[in-house]
Amino acid sequence: MYDLSGKVALVTGAGGEQGIGRAIAIRLAQEGADVVVNDVDPNPYSGRSSSWGGVEDVVRQIEDLGRESMHIIADVSDSGQVDEMFQRVIERFGHLDILINNAGSRPGPDRVPVVELEEDVFDTVQRVNVKGTFLCSKAGAREMIRQGSGGKIISMSSGMGKRGRARYAAYCASKFAIVGFTQALAHELAPHRINVNAICPGLVDTERVGYIAEAFTPPGVSVEEHHAAMLNARSENIPLGRVAQSSDVARMAAFLASAESDYMTGLAVSVSGGGEMG
Repeated sequence: MYDLSGKVALVTGAGGEQGIGRAIAIRLAQEGADVVVNDVDPNPYSGRSSSWGGVEDVVRQIEDLGRESMHIIADVSDSGQVDEMFQRVIERFGHLDILINNAGSRPGPDRVPVVELEEDVFDTVQRVNVKGTFLCSKAGAREMIRQGSGGKIISMSSGMGKRGRARYAAYCASKFAIVGFTQALAHELAPHRINVNAICPGLVDTERVGYIAEAFTPPGVSVEEHHAAMLNARSENIPLGRVAQSSDVARMAAFLASAESDYMTGLAVSVSGGGEMG
């Protein structure tokens, strides 16, 4: 276990019940941090579960662990909303120590060959994944520099931020960009004792996988059948024999957020069960 007592974390894109953002937020709280959770929608996957309450439920779960929490609805690709979000964090908690850039565009219309990829769809993926990471990192870094006590910035890339894949060009472009951005920012912030790293998960079984399954489901096959077949097929090609769960990524995020990783910066760490070893 890592001791994050007294730390304040902000996790973007944390409204999904099975999502990476929620898993990271809960794990950081278990390690002792107070956690602010963000999403662009109070319940971004409301159609997937009638019992899940989105970011409000995440806040309740964090508070049940004895930590302080709040939720902020904001679009990470809008600079005004991002600046207001960070201002609210500081007004409530007085400081920010850990930033998790997890918010990502919703998959679906972008998962097509490049010759069929619409310009506005490509732009949306870059706006959320790349611009959102840039704006939040900029605001978070400024605050951490002002505080003068170091900090941790962790951004969510992907295994496809290291290796391209057909029909994922927009997504790959955005996740490769996050790796490069992470390396550049790590150099800039090292003198301020701010560690900047990226996590590159393989396929993680979250609500987002349902949207990917819908985009690729062939005629005459149900989305549920294709979803299951997709997970089984991917598992067969992973050395550890299964796709990732959100908790697998949360463990790495907790490590990178802790003092145990103080001599690590500019990395893009694979969490893929051996599916990506570079």
